[in-house]
Amino acid sequence: MSEEIVSLRNVWVKYDGYNVLEDVSLSIYENDLLAIIGVNGGGKSTLLKVIAGLIKPFKGDVKVFGNKPEKTRDLIGYLPQYNFFDLHFPITVLDVVLTGLLGRSLLFKSYSNEHVEAALEALKTVKMEGYENRVVGSLSGGQIQRILIARAIVKKPRLLLLDEPTSSLDADMQKSFYELLLQLKKDMSVVVVSHDIGVISSYVNKMACLNKRLYYHGPVEGALKSIQEVYQCPVELIAHGVPHRVLGRHED
Repeated sequence: MSEEIVSLRNVWVKYDGYNVLEDVSLSIYENDLLAIIGVNGGGKSTLLKVIAGLIKPFKGDVKVFGNKPEKTRDLIGYLPQYNFFDLHFPITVLDVVLTGLLGRSLLFKSYSNEHVEAALEALKTVKMEGYENRVVGSLSGGQIQRILIARAIVKKPRLLLLDEPTSSLDADMQKSFYELLLQLKKDMSVVVVSHDIGVISSYVNKMACLNKRLYYHGPVEGALKSIQEVYQCPVELIAHGVPHRVLGRHED
């Protein structure tokens, strides 16, 4: 059996007095490719931040690689849902990836040849080799997402957390992106938040259905049935806002 790398036990999180996560228990194992799905405001992004050590629950226990999450950040790659940067700012692809190595040890130091090599290797992993000297603002949305993935994996993490990474991509780009995740899964565990059940269920091996509470966590086959029971309707996509379910193509 694979090694358990993330353990959440009876985790509760509150924002402004309101429960965002309620009694969530979840295990993530080595080389998992896990999708976390659910309605907007259901706690998906919060759950990733708890695992990354960015939010502390007010109740419950969280262990990542057997330790507190904030002590294992070098083993975690994280891509948040919103990445705000000025596309007109003249920063190169290589420079963006190198920022993934920033930490206390590099805060006031220059990047070494070893760091540059690590960044180039990360770009090769996401199939963006040869783009290192391009200005980021000249790239397509799909290419930028790959660059941000390279930034997240440049430290060679054992766990990669992705918050709705395909929300701005078209169908062809999404397919290419999920195929990239299958490759990354060989070297790390991957957790991806998504509202697109129909597409992502073809790629992941496990799903978790979250709406403050965890309603299902396990193999994909059981997830689709469980989701229909929770929402009392056939579901292909769980949308942002109302209605919570959408059949057919979803437009943001």
